Amino acid sequence: MRGSVGLQRAMLLTGAGLTALFLLTALLAPWITPSGHAQLQYGGALFGSQQPPGHGHLLGTTIGGYDVLSRTLWGTRTAVAVIGLSLGLSVLPGTLVGLVSGYLGGWTDRLLVGVADALYSFPSLLLAIVMSIVISGGQSSLVGGLTAAACSLALVFVPQYFRVVRAEVLRVKAEPFVEAARVIGTGHLRIMFRHVLRNSVRTLPLILTLNASESILTLAGLGFLGFGIEPNAAAEWGYDLNRSVADVTSGIWWSALAPGTAIVLTVLGVTLLGESLNDLADPRLRRRRGSRTAGAVDPGPAAPAAAEEQTRA
Repeated sequence: MRGSVGLQRAMLLTGAGLTALFLLTALLAPWITPSGHAQLQYGGALFGSQQPPGHGHLLGTTIGGYDVLSRTLWGTRTAVAVIGLSLGLSVLPGTLVGLVSGYLGGWTDRLLVGVADALYSFPSLLLAIVMSIVISGGQSSLVGGLTAAACSLALVFVPQYFRVVRAEVLRVKAEPFVEAARVIGTGHLRIMFRHVLRNSVRTLPLILTLNASESILTLAGLGFLGFGIEPNAAAEWGYDLNRSVADVTSGIWWSALAPGTAIVLTVLGVTLLGESLNDLADPRLRRRRGSRTAGAVDPGPAAPAAAEEQTRA
């Protein structure tokens, strides 16, 4: 916070606030939701289909008779799960392969770059659809839906981490401190992990946040196309949007507003947080910001001296 100013600080605050709200909602969902994600009745009375927002249901009910607010809040847990799985399956392999490729070079580097290019050419949503059909025939449980989305996303994310880490490793391994470590007899593994890797992962937070946003959008896309998680297995925003398309054309707006807004705010918050952290980690931006701040606070003796010289002239 102390290192940010102006618009950059506003972006950081907005992104951090929306991301914190998203994570807190996912954590506290069992205690703050009015009902379960698949609950259709309370006290023996059905909720009713397409009920407008009111005292009993603050955001109304869906065409299937589910409470909109409960489904939206429970959907945060599904989103967090797919983010964790997809990033967990991609960050470590992509980072390690990029480190090995960039450090060793030669034919190993050329081979791994070719494989990464081939994997990166596949669209994540298409891969997710294919995996969803292979795993569970298109309609899946919570585990099946998350697995299909996470595995397809991991295949696309691994080349991204590979390319970023490899490019940084190629730069860092030519630095003088790495050469000095080689001269004094340090082993290759120690150089790779202690000296090179530690200085090659500075840009990963931005990619992590962008990939978290893509994970949410891919899972929502699967649900919207009808290949997502079944409603009795878990709450998922894309599925709810798919079921509310016909409602919107009939003037029933409340069933689509909540899940759509949740997707937009979550993706916006995570993206703004990542962009802000990336700007603050850039030394060039810090130098420019520091020079502007110093110039605004203390103009120094240069300005009066220049004015006096101009008067003499």
